[in-house]
Amino acid sequence: MRKYFLLLFIISFFSISAQNSFEFEGKKLTPGSKERFLIPVQYQENLTTHIPVTVINGRNSGPVLGITAGVHGSEYVPIMAARAFANEVDPKEISGTIILVNITNLASFLERSVRVNPIDRKNINRSFPGNMEGSVSEKIAAIISSKIIARSDYFIDLHAGDANNDLMAYAGYYNYDYKKEVSKKSLGLAKALGFDIIVQFGNTNKIEGKSTYCSREAFMRGIPAADIECGRKGLIEPQNVERIKSGLSNVLKHLEISTGEAFYPKENLIVSKRESVNSNYDGFFQSKIKSGQYLKKGMKIGEVTDFFGETLEEIYAPCDGFVLYKSYNPPIKKDQILFSIAVTD
Repeated sequence: MRKYFLLLFIISFFSISAQNSFEFEGKKLTPGSKERFLIPVQYQENLTTHIPVTVINGRNSGPVLGITAGVHGSEYVPIMAARAFANEVDPKEISGTIILVNITNLASFLERSVRVNPIDRKNINRSFPGNMEGSVSEKIAAIISSKIIARSDYFIDLHAGDANNDLMAYAGYYNYDYKKEVSKKSLGLAKALGFDIIVQFGNTNKIEGKSTYCSREAFMRGIPAADIECGRKGLIEPQNVERIKSGLSNVLKHLEISTGEAFYPKENLIVSKRESVNSNYDGFFQSKIKSGQYLKKGMKIGEVTDFFGETLEEIYAPCDGFVLYKSYNPPIKKDQILFSIAVTD
């Protein structure tokens, strides 16, 4: 009888932990394997761009984690971190599956185009859920929505400050009353990324209209999601690359995709309200303020001049708070953002 129960336990254990093959783009990945794909995106009759994707199918069963990098192709730190992370993860040492998009916006990356896809001049992170009958950015968003996000149990979107942004590192997640459980799990994911500062997006009862943003598309599908913002001024600083890799590795432990105890900051500063300051003119932006700097309401924080150096407007802090990110280079267009400020009481 004892042998019978032991055999039953062994069968039960292996039936629970055994991993299945994972099918992606017509190919079956066996348990404990890793494959790389180039998903074609045709945008004219004879013109095609691609989405490079790495799929890592673990030896044992577990959740599916989707990760996107390079939605903005000039945000280099997360692109470098994602590539290194995908190459370093051993599929034989994990449970579950990781679908990692190495560079979502390849045309932007190759052309060094800030924020927009140079083919159609659209921002992919304003194009979700996408449209396979639309422009190339809308097609890419539709592919990410259907082939990556829809197959994920958890989702992370990686961003940074590009060449025009001085940015302090933080994690972010969507918080809406109508999806309390998804919001709660998303906060857990954000905490596991290991950043001291966590920004809440949304903070209303319900999302109205389309998802628009990559990680919000996941949230609207009921998938816990978080963002990373880490990297500044378009620089590839090794400590920031490692910070993202470390955050992703810790998420694997948090989700029990890998073994080991996850680390969580003892205390997070939760930012629930932000104020944006935009330019009223085309011209030159000048400011000595840096990301992370604390501001007092009414404090002068910069100015916009015309192309000859004559002052068009002086910029003052609209609230007490600290700078999450700011425009870094002199060129500025009307209505472009100068500062994003985390509001403090």
